Amino acid sequence: MNEQQNHSIKQEIAVTVIGLGPMGQAMTRTLLAAGHPVTVWNRTAGRADGVVTAGAVLAATPKEAVEAADLVILSLTDYQAMYDVLGSATASLAGRTLVNLSSDTPDRTRAAATWAVNHHATFLTGGVMVPAPMVGTEAAYVYYSGPDEAMRSHLATLTLLGTPRYLGEDPGLAQMMYQAQLAVFLTSLSGLMHATAMLGAAGMKAQEALPELLSAADSIGAIVRAGEQNPGTALDAGEHPGDLSTVTMMGATSDHIVETSTSLGLDLALTRAVQAHYRRAIEDGHGSDNWTRIIDGIREPR
Repeated sequence: MNEQQNHSIKQEIAVTVIGLGPMGQAMTRTLLAAGHPVTVWNRTAGRADGVVTAGAVLAATPKEAVEAADLVILSLTDYQAMYDVLGSATASLAGRTLVNLSSDTPDRTRAAATWAVNHHATFLTGGVMVPAPMVGTEAAYVYYSGPDEAMRSHLATLTLLGTPRYLGEDPGLAQMMYQAQLAVFLTSLSGLMHATAMLGAAGMKAQEALPELLSAADSIGAIVRAGEQNPGTALDAGEHPGDLSTVTMMGATSDHIVETSTSLGLDLALTRAVQAHYRRAIEDGHGSDNWTRIIDGIREPR
């Protein structure tokens, strides 16, 4: 069998997608474009109209959807939704691989993996790290964890959605990475909106403020990487050299931000949380250490 024939066969593997929000629809369209037969199911059937027009088959029930393919991809609100949807189809799960790309906690993810195994199914966890319009593009990547054999077996199909980044056998690890990435993302967005509100209180419109603020956001990675090939090396070694910036210096800045925000009548939840990190490190005698020392208080809160 030549490579072209082998590629053609791989493209014909049937896939089921359950959950047709923007992400589920994007994944379905990507799989269809690559030549996969795709069966879909969604609680609100009307959401399937577009992908059915594009070539997908709408199943009447979750059971019918599960039985249409050995690879079942879930794109739901949370893991409880998986139980709600597949509760009537558990007898059909045996021998199939469930790839749950929904968001939830690592502990619930591990419990879901056990649930799947108890129903004789294989379970992979995934976290899609791009918005729906970017699914299937070169910029897309997805974290996975779970059985290595299942990952290798479905690698060609899953790669269509985005570059797979496999983290190991622990089914909770991909979910942990997903949540960690979003912790950075969501706090950054809140910081961006807080800063925009600060400047707005001074009379600057968002259309003027955001380009300046986004430049600062773009520079964060470069600042953290400055002077070190791997910025995590010192952290792993428990080293926090304060030659470039110190807890005391950054803490003073956080104090000023709280004072300014207070004078402007803004919400202080975010700024006080940041301030508390630096105050804790100073109280613990680490004022002369690098700002990274705040990780101690985050790891072991009082």
